Amino acid sequence: MGYTDSPNLLVRYRNRGRAEGDRPVTSARHAGRTRAPYSRRVTKDDDRPIAAEHLTRVTWALRRAEWAVQARKEQQLRPLGIAAAQYTLLISVHSDPGLTGAELARRLNVTPQAVASQVARLEERGQLERRPHPRHRHVQELHLTDAGRDSLRDAEAVIVEIELRIAEKLGPKKAAQLRALLDEVADVVREA
Repeated sequence: MGYTDSPNLLVRYRNRGRAEGDRPVTSARHAGRTRAPYSRRVTKDDDRPIAAEHLTRVTWALRRAEWAVQARKEQQLRPLGIAAAQYTLLISVHSDPGLTGAELARRLNVTPQAVASQVARLEERGQLERRPHPRHRHVQELHLTDAGRDSLRDAEAVIVEIELRIAEKLGPKKAAQLRALLDEVADVVREA
């Protein structure tokens, strides 16, 4: 398979239209260096593939990292019978007992229906309970049960293991830099 048939979209795009004898782009890393990452804007009349040039963006790297971490969480939490979304819900309720479903949906940036579905599952398992709100009779607060705290403790051990593995591979200095950079990215995006 030649470089123009490469399964890597960025490599394939960078080699499109190269003249015979030109040095081909051989890897995604090389492809990313052949041109400044933000050198062109995409217009509606542009027929070039959008994804190829934009695979070098910071937002794409963040998304890839998020997918990898999320997949690892799902894989490691599965034997405990907990999905990553359920872990997130449990840790949120643990951190702020008495949250309502609507507050939780806003905090997690998901729909109220998605929260209601997960709450129902966790309530069915006896890990979460709803209690009447002290001032609003139609609103219910969410609280962990003892079983929910036990499940959260088990899940937290798995999450800590994933975190430690990342920190170990990066080393303490790079891990601290990454955390600082990610906090900075979050602040920049919020300000925009």
